[in-house]
Amino acid sequence: MFKNHPKGLLAASLANMGERFGFYTMMAILSLFLMTKFGLNETNAGIIYSVFYASIYLLALVGGLIADKTRNYKGIILLGLLLMTLGYVIISIPTATPVPSDKFGILLALSCFGLLIIAFGNGMFKGNLQALVGQMYDNPQYSKMRDSGFQLFYMFINVGAIFAPFLAVGVRNWWVEKNGYLYNADLPTLAHQYLGNTITSEGTARLQSLASEAGFAGTDLATFSSGYLNVFTTGFHYAFAVAIVAMLVSLVIYLFNKNRFPDPANKQIDSANAAVEEMDIKEVKQRLYALFAVFAVVIFFWFSFHQNGLTLTYFAKDYTDLSQIKLNLGFVTLQGAEIFQSINPFFVVFLTPIIVGFFGWLRAKGKEPSTPRKIAIGMGIAALAYVVMAIGSVGLPLKSEVDAMGGLADSARVTPWLLIGTYFILTVAELFISPLGISFVSKVAPPKLQGIMQGAWLGATAIGNSLLFIGAIFYANISMTATWLVFVSACVISMFTMLGMLKWLERIAK
Repeated sequence: MFKNHPKGLLAASLANMGERFGFYTMMAILSLFLMTKFGLNETNAGIIYSVFYASIYLLALVGGLIADKTRNYKGIILLGLLLMTLGYVIISIPTATPVPSDKFGILLALSCFGLLIIAFGNGMFKGNLQALVGQMYDNPQYSKMRDSGFQLFYMFINVGAIFAPFLAVGVRNWWVEKNGYLYNADLPTLAHQYLGNTITSEGTARLQSLASEAGFAGTDLATFSSGYLNVFTTGFHYAFAVAIVAMLVSLVIYLFNKNRFPDPANKQIDSANAAVEEMDIKEVKQRLYALFAVFAVVIFFWFSFHQNGLTLTYFAKDYTDLSQIKLNLGFVTLQGAEIFQSINPFFVVFLTPIIVGFFGWLRAKGKEPSTPRKIAIGMGIAALAYVVMAIGSVGLPLKSEVDAMGGLADSARVTPWLLIGTYFILTVAELFISPLGISFVSKVAPPKLQGIMQGAWLGATAIGNSLLFIGAIFYANISMTATWLVFVSACVISMFTMLGMLKWLERIAK
């Protein structure tokens, strides 16, 4: 698989795999953790989620700038790994739930501070490692394999992400079961409603029924609600601790291979590429214009795609029949809305060799689409994914109606295959856009601006992520079908805008 690619590609992929394992462990449960821990509604949890997710990519721009200025790429990458580990330590420390009113602000601020540390560390790490990989393909021996190299890099780091949500759910559910309860996706919301005196009579009846099913034999629902929330969120904290272990593994791999990686700071300029290093200001401007045009377009894609950890996770919790994806391992039951977060990385790993092979076949025939054209096609595929969601959501009640009922019965929920099919299509779109976008940046960016332009690519992602909460607002206030059609529109606009710039972008990328 890595034949004809630089030897450093495998080591870089392994170093990133541990970091991504920790990241996806956290992201699989983050939005639901905020709701369960602090009693936040979908919109408020979505705002924190959006700011955090945006910060991850926005700070990559800062990380790229620091690396370009200091020329200490490897040291900045190492600093990023250490900071992310510290951030995971902060959010993994268990505290009492329900959160006392006099400690609410402090504990919420502490959680947000931990997330900020993670985001800053990610900014130091992510873009600069991608710049390092990009330099491997500046060697003419490997230059034609750049797109497929980034696709392999993208695939390999998702191997760990397949298992991360399962481990997060497993640790959380293990702790719940160890304390004599059973997992139920509706119980945290009902418990907060009961303790906050916002529950309906129908919701109270459902809470009593689910409490009995979860292992509670008493009649004091306040006692049950407090106990269940405390155990549930403690399980979340322990799941965050898994990310610490993953980061330590990534740190060891990186340190072991650090001296074997190329260093952009020591890049040799030979006679063949000296002209490129000293390109005139007009060409530099043209390349930057092309890059920022692509950055602007992909904002709409990321606004839609990264709903997987927000509105699509909410949909899994509120509208999907989770009893169909229940796996009893004896010592723990794997069940939860978070499990769907493993589907995307699974399809990344499964589909990448197929798509790489397909493009290789087209390349051999001289018919491979340009990178900008691939990105435009990916936008259209993403729109199709949300068309599927829109059709599958026809007839579902509003979120406010679901809350008033205390949740839907399994018979009234949709099949898990709706989300699985949507994630399949979204993953195909992702493979047309994300790794190829990184490849496009490494190809077009002026050599002296590689780090900051990789950071700018992630900065565009940050802007898209900062808008994620809009999806949560729609989710809570309009029909499910209308919510998904918003994302269809965003992806279609992106596709046609990209197609309109296609000839110009292809000329710049030559």
